[in-house]
Amino acid sequence: LIPLFVIIGCGGTGAGLYLMRLAMFNPDVSWDKKNNPEPWNKLSPSDQYKFYSINVDYSKLKKDRPDF
Repeated sequence: LIPLFVIIGCGGTGAGLYLMRLAMFNPDVSWDKKNNPEPWNKLSPSDQYKFYSINVDYSKLKKDRPDF
């Protein structure tokens, strides 16, 4: 039973760390409403905010939206 507990513990720890990463570094989440109420407007097209992308090279993307 020890390997089962280790595997389930590692999976739970990994899931918790991934949720913490989403809560801290995702541009859709804003913890500070006074200083930066819309953090997604400050992203450039070359910023990679996905955890893993297979076929997209973010450094070659061009801006296709207006400035606000």
